Amino acid sequence: MADEFDYLGDRRISKLLDLVLQLATEVHVGRQRTRALEQLLVRSGTLTAGELDGFRATADEADTLDRERDAYTRRLVRIITESGPAEHPLREQWEDALATKAG
Repeated sequence: MADEFDYLGDRRISKLLDLVLQLATEVHVGRQRTRALEQLLVRSGTLTAGELDGFRATADEADTLDRERDAYTRRLVRIITESGPAEHPLREQWEDALATKAG
């Protein structure tokens, strides 16, 4: 973490704040998109109001949801465990970008 992003005088607390802000942003965006999508599906007649509340995943869907949750959790843990300037990508993002360019 670069010193200019250490607002609280303790890098550990600043990293925790980074994590909280990342989570808050993701929750907000996810909620907005989910609500908009549900409304569009209700308007088009694909879903009835409240139908989404009764959703039960199939075994394959549950596996996919579990894998996505695990990947998301690993990403959040990296926010705390990786060091370096905040403006730099996380290690996995950097490696993916390099692999894409290499081709």
